[in-house]
Amino acid sequence: MVATLEADPRIRQAAVTAAPLDPAALLEAVADPAAGGNVVFVGSVRGTTAGLVTTRLEYEAHQPLAVAVLRQLAGEAADRFGLVAVAVAHRLGVVEPGEAGVVVAASGAHRREAFAAAEWLMDQIKRTVPIWKCEHRPDGQREWVHGEVVPGGGA
Repeated sequence: MVATLEADPRIRQAAVTAAPLDPAALLEAVADPAAGGNVVFVGSVRGTTAGLVTTRLEYEAHQPLAVAVLRQLAGEAADRFGLVAVAVAHRLGVVEPGEAGVVVAASGAHRREAFAAAEWLMDQIKRTVPIWKCEHRPDGQREWVHGEVVPGGGA
């Protein structure tokens, strides 16, 4: 599910999708002659978490709500950091180690704003977007996880 946001031209994409993510496409989506700093963050699935082997992740979401929250966060980031453009996409379904689970792209007049916005967006996505992940282990064990404690406060 992809939202193209006509109400705010700075928000170029807010999506949750089962399709593999294309970081270059999101970076291209935020490219703009007014931007001097363009940042793309790719959150990849790790093969180990807290010392435990992860064979795959499985993401589930309340899609309409997840897209709405991503849209709201993208707009807030654009306002807070004075972004020229922003795009965010999150995977659903099975994602293997090494594959992208989330991509955030931000462009600003300068690099500092773009970097700060991408970091802030990732923290907010982990705290608030209704996307849950199930970590699968080689022994068949599974653990559902949502959100994390982010340095500086939050859930």
